[in-house]
Amino acid sequence: MNWIKDRTKRVSMIRTITQLVFLLLIFYISIVAVWKGLLLVVVLGATVCLGRLFCGWACPLGLYLDLTTLIRRALRIDHWSLPRKLNENLHKTRYLIALAITLLVLGGTFSMAADFENFVWLRPPYTPFAFMLEPLQPIVLPWQPPFGALAGLSGVYLTFPYVGEFLLYLHSTSLAFPLAYLFVFAVLAASFKVRRVWCRFCPTGVSAGALNRFRVFSWIPLLRLSKKGEKCTKCGICQRVCPVQVTEVYEKKDGDIHTSMCTVCLRCVEMCPERNCLSLKLAGQTIYKSRSWLDGSSV
Repeated sequence: MNWIKDRTKRVSMIRTITQLVFLLLIFYISIVAVWKGLLLVVVLGATVCLGRLFCGWACPLGLYLDLTTLIRRALRIDHWSLPRKLNENLHKTRYLIALAITLLVLGGTFSMAADFENFVWLRPPYTPFAFMLEPLQPIVLPWQPPFGALAGLSGVYLTFPYVGEFLLYLHSTSLAFPLAYLFVFAVLAASFKVRRVWCRFCPTGVSAGALNRFRVFSWIPLLRLSKKGEKCTKCGICQRVCPVQVTEVYEKKDGDIHTSMCTVCLRCVEMCPERNCLSLKLAGQTIYKSRSWLDGSSV
């Protein structure tokens, strides 16, 4: 019952439960035949409309990274914060990676005709788009992945996001498995000390958030954070608790917060000690707002 008493952890626990539910759903989807191309359209479309809500609440890789954070906290080990400039540049990198993937696909279409069936199954020339779906990879599978797995026992196979890409493109070399193991170790080790480190440059997290800096696109996305400046005391809690080190929430004077870095995890709203200072809005309607948890009052 601790989660009921501790108001600063309610949303975080609900988010973890939601992540587990989505992991089971994605595990089921990976078992049945699924049109990967259309799944990619759904994920990216949701990101455009709802910001990076998928990243914060549904992404399996995000869940794995959050679990490493929970382990670090249990061991009472401090995390590292990245320098602001480095963090901002990492977030911009995801657009460059997404652009590179798109250019690879476009280059492939010149050598073969575009075909809807090839797209929905992400067959050539659309295969590079599969890279965008790798964060959805369950780490345990009841069958052997087509390009191999990290380990297997009694028909159960252990893998990790992006491992399939290593084994696919390096299968003809002796580096495939060593690099795959090294990659998994590096990601988990980095995420142990730097919260949500992969999310800072993950191309799947590309959203239309960068577009809302232009007036014509100001309505994108429909889901966004908002701030009432007169209630803010500049305590800085929103900055300290943000897993991806978003600074715009703290720096914004008043109104909607425009940033493509935010994963909508709502940790800042959950931890804000000022009633109604921060809120989450859907199409302009408030659906969740901060509360005065320091003095026990509620919204």
